[in-house]
Amino acid sequence: MRRNSERLLRIGAGAALLVSVCAVAFAQAPAAEPRTAITVSGTVRDPGGSVVADASVFLEEKATDASVEARTKSDGTFSFSAPRTGIYVVRARKAGFQETVSEAMELSLGEKKQLELVLKLPTGGESIVSPLPEPSASKSGDMEFSDKPSFTVAGVTDWTNVGGHGSDTKLRTSESLAKETAALKSGESGETPANTSETERDADSHRALGDRAEASGDPLAAVREYEKAVRLNPSEQNYFAWGTELLLHRAIKPAAEVFEKGSAAHPKSARMLAGLGAALYASGDYANGARRICAAADLQPADATPYLFLGKMEKAAPDPLPCAEQKLAQFAHTQPANAQASYYYAVSLSKRARGSENSANAQQIEALLQRAIAADPKFDEAYVQLGILNAARGKFAQAISAYKKAIEVNPQSSEAHYRLALAYKRVGEEGESEQELRLFKQADKTETAAVERQRREIRQFLIILKEQKQATAPQP
Repeated sequence: MRRNSERLLRIGAGAALLVSVCAVAFAQAPAAEPRTAITVSGTVRDPGGSVVADASVFLEEKATDASVEARTKSDGTFSFSAPRTGIYVVRARKAGFQETVSEAMELSLGEKKQLELVLKLPTGGESIVSPLPEPSASKSGDMEFSDKPSFTVAGVTDWTNVGGHGSDTKLRTSESLAKETAALKSGESGETPANTSETERDADSHRALGDRAEASGDPLAAVREYEKAVRLNPSEQNYFAWGTELLLHRAIKPAAEVFEKGSAAHPKSARMLAGLGAALYASGDYANGARRICAAADLQPADATPYLFLGKMEKAAPDPLPCAEQKLAQFAHTQPANAQASYYYAVSLSKRARGSENSANAQQIEALLQRAIAADPKFDEAYVQLGILNAARGKFAQAISAYKKAIEVNPQSSEAHYRLALAYKRVGEEGESEQELRLFKQADKTETAAVERQRREIRQFLIILKEQKQATAPQP
C-alpha cells in the first residue's frame, strides 16, 4: 500500500513538472499571426434588377487558373473566401442568360470586395443550347442507334452562351481542341471511289455541300447537309464531319452524342475518339474525355495528335486526369525530339507533385523542361513552367531568369509577366514588381479582347430538344 502511494506521488510530481514546462514553453512561444482571408461577395441580378437564384458563380485566380464554384441563394447573393493575394475575376451564368464576368481585381489579404453582377438576355434568338439526356443503352449494354438525333438545330446566333465549362482557361482549351478536331478533316480525300453505290454517292454529295456551306460562312446549312449525309451513309467520314461541325459551333452535348454514335459504329477510328474526348472535356466531363483520348492514342500510338489533346486537357483541368501521366510519359519516351512531348509530361508530373518536396521529381521535371527548350528555344510556355518550378523550390533568381526568357520570346505572355511580378515581390524588388504587374494587365486585356473578337466571329447553333419541343407544344 505504501509502495503504491509513493508511486502515485511520483507520477503526480512528473505530471506537474510536465505541465509546468509546457506552460513556460507556450508562454515563451511567439503568438501566430492571424491570416485574414479575402472575402468576395455580391448579388446576381437579371436585366430588370430582380435577383437571380441558383445561378452558378465562379471565383477564378488568373495566375493558377484555379476556380471555386458557388450557387446563389434565394436572394441572389453569393460569397467566396480567397486564401491568398492575387488577381481574380468572378463570372456568373445561368441557363437562359448570357454569361457575365467581372473586371480583373487585384485583391490583398483582409480585403472585402462587394460585387453586383447583371446577367444579360441572349441576343440573336430566343432559344438556347439545352442539355441532352444521357445516351440510352440497350439491355446488352450497347448504345441503341436512333434513326434520328434527340436534338434539332433551330438556327444560329451570335456567340453568347458559350456552352463551355469552368474557368476561362478551360473554356479556351475546349475551343482550341474544337478547332484542332476540325483540322483533322483536312487529310480526307474528296474523291468518291468508282465502285460506290448511288446512295453513297448521294451522301458524299451532301457532305461536299456541307463543306462548301461551312467555307462560305453558313454553318446552319453545313450541319444539315452533314446530317443528311449520315442518314444516307453512316460512314466514318460523314459522322466525323457532322460531329465536328456541331463541336466547332459550340453545340457541345449534341456533338458528344454524334461522336458517341460514330465511335460505336466505327470503333477503330482514332479521330472519332479524339472528337468525343474534346466534346466530353468541353462539357466538363474531364475524366471520361481523357479516357477517350487515351483510347485514341492506343489505336494510333505513333500519331502525336491524341497526346497533344491530352496534354492540353491535363494542363487546364482542375485535377490530374486518369491515364494522362502514363500516356504522356509514353509520348515523351517515343518522341524525345518533340518539345511538346517533354513539356506536357513535365506539366503532368508537376500537377501530381504539387506540394511535394520530392527532389527527385523536381530534377526529372527540370530535365524534361530543359529538353523541351533545347528542342524549341522559342517555347515560352516551357520557360514559364521552369520558372514556376524554381519559384516553388525557393530559387527566385533562377525563376526570374526563366520568366524573363519567356517574355523575351513572347512579350505578350500575360502569365510570364504576372509570375515575374510575384517573383520580384518575393525578393523585395517592389518597383520591378509593379512594372511587371502593369505589363501583365496590358497583355491580359489585349489577349482577352482578341479572344472575345474571335468568339463573336463563331456563330453558335441554337439547339432544341425534340422531347422538350413536344412537351411544350400547345394542346389541342
